[in-house]
Amino acid sequence: MKNEVVLLAFGQHLRQLREARGWSQQALADVADVSKPTIYRIETARYSVTLDILVSLAQALEISLAELVSFVGPAPRPAVEPGR
Repeated sequence: MKNEVVLLAFGQHLRQLREARGWSQQALADVADVSKPTIYRIETARYSVTLDILVSLAQALEISLAELVSFVGPAPRPAVEPGR
């Protein structure tokens, strides 16, 4: 998986948003009109979420798409100088 660290960070963020509302994975899945396994796979970094699902999740959580994808990700890698 290409950006596993980012997927893990997003999954944790989504879980925090869901749990802050007191929702189960099934409840979020129902409101967002996605399957419970999809929510599970996103939260456990087993699925790289698509734009249409991101929009559905933001609408279900009643937040902006920008807020949904605003989370602390991995620290940027230091730049590598050519020839090193």
